Amino acid sequence: MKVYIGPYKNWVGPYQIAEALCFWAKPVKDEHNFESKPDWVHNFGTWLSHGTTDEEITDSKNAPKTWLLKLCQWIESKRSRRTYIKIDRYDTWSMDHTLSMIVLPMLKQLQASKHGAPNVDDDDVPEELKSTSAPPKEDEWDTDGNHFKRWDWVMDEMIFAFEHHVDTKWEEAYSKGEWSTRSEACKWDENGKAKLFKMVYNDDHTHETDYEGLKVVHERIANGFKLFGRYYRNLWD
Repeated sequence: MKVYIGPYKNWVGPYQIAEALCFWAKPVKDEHNFESKPDWVHNFGTWLSHGTTDEEITDSKNAPKTWLLKLCQWIESKRSRRTYIKIDRYDTWSMDHTLSMIVLPMLKQLQASKHGAPNVDDDDVPEELKSTSAPPKEDEWDTDGNHFKRWDWVMDEMIFAFEHHVDTKWEEAYSKGEWSTRSEACKWDENGKAKLFKMVYNDDHTHETDYEGLKVVHERIANGFKLFGRYYRNLWD
């Protein structure tokens, strides 16, 4: 497999050009303490786009377009995100494992860089993370106190599932001891020749497997994959 996916395209239009030309203009803070260029820089971009700063004209559906705006839109129509994807035959031999090796680091990066959280259904999280378990909200439109915790939990479960799917030896931690077996005849034909054998443990056989522990992990992995499918369209930053 060979994959190259370039960065998203950045729109460059009259407003961006105005900011670049006025690079020397110092940012000012608004009422929310966010910094941005002064209003006159924005008005300059409006004039570059429409040839006027009259809001009745620029806000209308049929606002005029300057040659600069038309040129920027034409250039944008010719640009595309660079992608190159080549799939080899062996990539689909264990496609689930191949994809897991790609998805896992992406999930970890998203978890580290995310700036928000989507709505997560109460049915998908433990009782203590449900919206009904959160402290009362001050305003009806506010998110509840567990809103971001639910998404953190869902991401942890998805990462847990893919980590275990990538690690093909994780089940070994649930076994201990050594195998020691032998074959014994258990069925014979009419001539007295053995035709069926069974496996018998020797006295020094000490191997044990924690099947209950394995079941718990397998169920958690299955739930992590279910959550991945359920919230696939919410994997954004």
